[in-house]
Amino acid sequence: MFSQNNSLYNLLKSYGNQFHQVVKFNYETDRLALLDFTKNNVELAGINMQDIEEFRKYISDKLEKEKVKFGFGGYNELRVLYNRSGLFDKNLPGNKDENAVDEPRRLHIGIDIWGVEGTEVYAPADGVVHSFGFNNNFGDYGATIILKHRLEETFFTLYGHVSLPDIENIKAGKAINCGEKFASFGKPEENGHWPPHLHFQIIIDIGEYKGDYPGVCKFSEREKYLQNSPDPDLILNMKKYLIKPMDK
Repeated sequence: MFSQNNSLYNLLKSYGNQFHQVVKFNYETDRLALLDFTKNNVELAGINMQDIEEFRKYISDKLEKEKVKFGFGGYNELRVLYNRSGLFDKNLPGNKDENAVDEPRRLHIGIDIWGVEGTEVYAPADGVVHSFGFNNNFGDYGATIILKHRLEETFFTLYGHVSLPDIENIKAGKAINCGEKFASFGKPEENGHWPPHLHFQIIIDIGEYKGDYPGVCKFSEREKYLQNSPDPDLILNMKKYLIKPMDK
């Protein structure tokens, strides 16, 4: 698990609510629905998640039932969701055998914010475009943007499943101001064939990656990846607005 003694953890924690909202959210009136994609969610057995329209309807029905704008969750979550794509049965690029299936990737290391196509995405802090890409595999990120930030320490934020036009007119090194709208939730054909949502992830050491970074890892590699990608809610500050049973 990510050490709470880590200097970046403490830095991000100290900034608290100083980060700009990544999506527009009214703290006074809005709440979030927790979307569970683990084996504990028996509803998933009745959903064909390879059928994008059926999967999309499942998400929209959940949000409508809970009367919320966004679904939320997924950090450090061991998901059955990734059975929908063979992409997650392969090793990451650079491994000795990329097509090996010794252990499928199922542990999610970002937070997903599920909503409607076109939802605007804002920079939580000043930064520059580190890189961007179109990861156009079934189940992948689709259009992806990575920002580089410096708040005493350098770190990166990744935005997966955004709109394809968002990456058509940007370039590496472009300054992005805190609170600037720079992306939006993409439609399935440009976001890796998912219901509209944002995958948001913090990355400490991005290595040689550009326009991409693993958002799902093997369970056996859990500690390594969680150390490098601390809880995104350190920036989002949204988890506390999840609907609790007593709220219903």
